[in-house]
Amino acid sequence: MLDVRKIRLTLELRNWGITDPDVLSVIEKIPREIFISKNFRHQAYENIALPIDREQTISQPYIVALMTQSLDLNKKHKVLEIGTGSGYQTSALSFLSRRVYTIERIKSLLVGAENIFKKLKLTNIVTKHGDGNLGWPEQNPFDRIIFTAATEDITEKFFDCLKDKGVIVAPIIRGSKQILKKFIKINNKIEIEKLSDVLFVPNLTGMKD
Repeated sequence: MLDVRKIRLTLELRNWGITDPDVLSVIEKIPREIFISKNFRHQAYENIALPIDREQTISQPYIVALMTQSLDLNKKHKVLEIGTGSGYQTSALSFLSRRVYTIERIKSLLVGAENIFKKLKLTNIVTKHGDGNLGWPEQNPFDRIIFTAATEDITEKFFDCLKDKGVIVAPIIRGSKQILKKFIKINNKIEIEKLSDVLFVPNLTGMKD
């Protein structure tokens, strides 16, 4: 049975410029309510960010769709995600890529996300409890990298572990603003595209239980 709320959300995303049919299909397919606490599940298919545990948020569906669409994913791609959070963005990536390596600094969030991945039978996700700022050197190189928390800048190590024609999508802090940017590596040169003003939690260092 079709969920009217999902149809309404998909139409809204189309109107906001999400044109990739595979991305729209994934947003429609993923049960967003299971990533959200019971208190907010009635808002699961509204196009808004919502709070999750440990003072973190699950991103607005439009931003998840925009970031996913901007990565230009295909089933051959190996993806690195910095910040698993609820696992909602991770799940979207898993449907459209070969394998997703995702790092989360807060252990309890990672455990929650891992339980959801099992429930959804997503078997191409590899998780790690760690500081995402250190990357995942053992798994280099990557075709795509996504940051799900706002960072001051992308350090050289992430461009070094990115394949040629690879893409990084990340919210970058500029003064009092955050700007979602797309970085494309071509012949060891970086092309940059501004995508949207955004508001993410900050990308912090270290690890927590």
